Amino acid sequence: MYRADFVGRSRELEVLDALWQSPKAMLLILYGRRRVGKTRLLTHWLRRYPGQGLYWVAEPTSSLSQLRSFSQAIMSFMDPGADIPPEFTFSSWELALRQLARHAQEKRVALFIDEVTYLIDVDPEFVGMLQKIWDHWLSDANLMLVLSGSQMGIMRRHLLDYQAPLYGRATAQTQLMPLPYGATAEFFPDYSAADRVALYAMWGGVPAYWERLDADLPIIDNLRRIILPAHSWMVDEARILLSDFITDMHNYVGILRAIADGRQTMGEISKRTGLASGKASFYLSVLRDTGFVTREVPVSHRNREDSRSGRYLVTDPYLRFFYRFISANQSRLALGQLQPLLEQIEADLPAFIERNTWQELARDWLLLASARGAVPVAVEEVGSEWGAGQEIDVVGYNAADSALVMGDCHWSDTSPGPEAVESLLRRAAHALPRRDDDDDEPPPVYFVAFSKAPWTAEARAKAEQLIDAAAGKGKKRWQPLGIRLLDLEQVDRDLAEWSV
Repeated sequence: MYRADFVGRSRELEVLDALWQSPKAMLLILYGRRRVGKTRLLTHWLRRYPGQGLYWVAEPTSSLSQLRSFSQAIMSFMDPGADIPPEFTFSSWELALRQLARHAQEKRVALFIDEVTYLIDVDPEFVGMLQKIWDHWLSDANLMLVLSGSQMGIMRRHLLDYQAPLYGRATAQTQLMPLPYGATAEFFPDYSAADRVALYAMWGGVPAYWERLDADLPIIDNLRRIILPAHSWMVDEARILLSDFITDMHNYVGILRAIADGRQTMGEISKRTGLASGKASFYLSVLRDTGFVTREVPVSHRNREDSRSGRYLVTDPYLRFFYRFISANQSRLALGQLQPLLEQIEADLPAFIERNTWQELARDWLLLASARGAVPVAVEEVGSEWGAGQEIDVVGYNAADSALVMGDCHWSDTSPGPEAVESLLRRAAHALPRRDDDDDEPPPVYFVAFSKAPWTAEARAKAEQLIDAAAGKGKKRWQPLGIRLLDLEQVDRDLAEWSV
């Protein structure tokens, strides 16, 4: 089965190209979660400019060994044919980088230092020293310097925060995000759209995870192979990801399990974990700082930071899947009870996808569709609405026009019928804000519904009928702009095209 070696990242490559084409010294700080593809991006870009750039990756070793490794890499780059003694090293980082600065006076040079946090680990003064070298030498050189790292806590403290020594020197700061769902079509062209959604629900858009999959095997067989004790990287990965931010993981893991299992309010999380709300709030604040957990409020509460209707979500698809299905079942895996677990996952996966991944993809579709004028509302933000026993999966909002997009998500092999359309419009009517004055202009509302299976002809006919009927009413709570029913095949095609 064909699989692309490098997909996406066109915007990031454009940033690197722009920095490279500048006649001035450029400094880029590139950061992002582990396995997200920083190394692949940098080495892929360098292959387009052979002999003009040096990629060097720091290792978790002593400061002296790091300097020796860097010194030899610098000398090999500047004089490719030289016979460099294995013990050669500059006496300091300053001398090594000054030598590179002299070399960069004659031609444009790119230097990529990857996993820079290993340098900071063994020498917390490294960044301060680098700041002085940049100010005195490197900023006048014909150099593009990229500092890249995965340990997000260290990157923020030493490179990104206002108090960091290099703050204000960086030309650009780029957080490399996971690949969008649309990239799966190029990476796994022979998988069905439903398979690729399932894949994205389990592993998200992390290229390093995709590369571990055997594209000739069904998704569930890949999962079987990956969670076997002999290949248990998936079990270790969660601990490694969190260890960049926290050390004592017990309570954090309990909270992540609770959220992934659908306990999303503070009260539900406290009850599930046995933590007092104050303690749970502290741990949640740390998890929110990592970016792996977020707190959402209904769209109607978007300006209320103190809203009590907030709920917590695990944002990283891999962590969400792991803590929902794998974490609590590690003893079963150790006992070889693999098949019952896989059967449980297969049975519960459709509901998991409908509640999480499919809604997220629907919101992505809405934002991208709005940017391309494919829906009649210029959506500024997208979320959902819940309360009073009603829930709307997808809500887009335009503040200037008080216009809304409201939608539902269905993930089933059965095609939705007219009742699904009726339910959406009925719940939307309850969710819409009440008008203070009957003379006020009712808000424009566009409806969109997403289904794994194609919509029935009866559903499409009912949709048009209901919109026409709503448009003909005298006093209305909303002004109908239309309705669109999308199935997975359409969403898949659109996201593949729009994510380029």
